[in-house]
Amino acid sequence: MTFDLDIKSTVRTIPDYPKPGILFRDITTLLADARAFRRAVDELVHPWAGSKIDKVAGIEARGFILGGAVAHQLSAGFVPIRKKGKLPHKTVSMSYTLEYGTDEMEMHVDAVAPGEKVILVDDLIATGGTAEGAVKLLRGIGATIAAACFIIDLPDLGGAAKLRAMDVPVRSLMAFEGH
Repeated sequence: MTFDLDIKSTVRTIPDYPKPGILFRDITTLLADARAFRRAVDELVHPWAGSKIDKVAGIEARGFILGGAVAHQLSAGFVPIRKKGKLPHKTVSMSYTLEYGTDEMEMHVDAVAPGEKVILVDDLIATGGTAEGAVKLLRGIGATIAAACFIIDLPDLGGAAKLRAMDVPVRSLMAFEGH
């Protein structure tokens, strides 16, 4: 999707973070800009306005901010997908691969009913390990994944392509080359 440079210009780039050679794309500056934040949420919601979406699942932590706003606009429930050990009720979990190792995420076992239509939301898709794990977690309890939505795609890292190969439609508002 092509997107106005005004919103892309609100994303701060921090060189050499968290390690040398990485250009970290920081959306906290986009979130702090009321106009850019509203526009980003509106653009994430747009394809599903008027559709029946049951839940929006957000990946910890920036996915909570975006996912909550998207869920509100769609009149859908919100489901937090968290790191292991952070949820108080009975959970289901999924181990997933990161570029630097593995981790585990979980959600409440009763957060999504079988057959419910869910949109997955996070701030950025890079290698896709976390999003792939979240899709498997949601599908494992019977959710239908309508789409995965991100503010930023780093297409050179292949995460969006990995989700599309899993038959998950992917929507990103902007892309940056490199890592």
